[in-house]
Amino acid sequence: MSAPGKQTLIGPIMDGGFSETLTARVRECIAALTAFDSIRPSIIPYLSAWKGDERVIWYEFVGREFCDLLQCSCEEVADVLRRSIVDRRVYRYVDVDRKVEEEIITREQLRGFWKGLRDKVTESGTVDAVYKVSLGGDKFVWLKDQARIECFPEDNVCISIGMLTNVSKEMELKELFEKIGYIDELTRLPKRSILGRIMEINIGNVQRGLIDDFVVLMIDVDHFKKVNDTHGHQAGDYVLATLAEVMTATSRKQDEIGRYGGEEFFGFTVGDITTGRRFAERLRKNVEQADFTFAGVRIPVTISIGLVSARQLGDPAALTIDHLIKVADRRLYQAKEQGRNRVVFED
Repeated sequence: MSAPGKQTLIGPIMDGGFSETLTARVRECIAALTAFDSIRPSIIPYLSAWKGDERVIWYEFVGREFCDLLQCSCEEVADVLRRSIVDRRVYRYVDVDRKVEEEIITREQLRGFWKGLRDKVTESGTVDAVYKVSLGGDKFVWLKDQARIECFPEDNVCISIGMLTNVSKEMELKELFEKIGYIDELTRLPKRSILGRIMEINIGNVQRGLIDDFVVLMIDVDHFKKVNDTHGHQAGDYVLATLAEVMTATSRKQDEIGRYGGEEFFGFTVGDITTGRRFAERLRKNVEQADFTFAGVRIPVTISIGLVSARQLGDPAALTIDHLIKVADRRLYQAKEQGRNRVVFED
């Protein structure tokens, strides 16, 4: 048995009994992965394989850091990893920039879902997931797994040529945000507490001349009480959660959407009032056109928006968080008085 940290070739494919096509491909991959691993990057290369419907996955190659991380020999990596996985997480996106859903499968669930997951990655040809792995006691590591799947029908074998990236810092920060109440549980949007921090940072950016202007939006669901009274509170929760998805999908990288409280949301973007008005109109139109259907019943949903830019306040001394919220709120109230489903950007 090799010592922890010593990388060896441990899989059966190179020992013979398989087609030349598969053996040559594995040999080619191992040569490339060995060269990659020799520079000791922060990314861990590996080559795993499985046969047909057999449950066991083995490794033909593992990077040295993988063995060091799990504190085991290369021959033991597959078994140690299997015992150490806490959960598997997959993230789905509405578009290229926005995360909208997190799917978590626990270790217990993985035991029952292994074949379905195997079939899924084989069909797609790729793996893209994050594993939470226990290192013993209260120590954990999060490994992002990205791999390409290749199948060899003649041998009834599939191989996974992949890279593992340690994303522990990012995942720990995400969990911390959730613990301290950064994320709203229903809508999965930032909570009101983050809006103050966003404005505080950007007020400083304006005063130091780093940006010219920014815009704050206050957003309210029209006639939301009627939704709850007519369709029930579960329908109301559905509307809020779906609304969050629609607005998130509408936003660009430089835009922010959050839940202010109840049926009220906030928005933020860097730019002048014209930029903010365009953002607000995109939100309003997309919500109006979205399909909100609960229990087979379509629920018409519209929003009213009041917004203000930092430069609209004029006097730099007036540029405060309270003043920005007060003006945006006042304009939101005007939008409702004027008939709802509209944007008000000036008094």
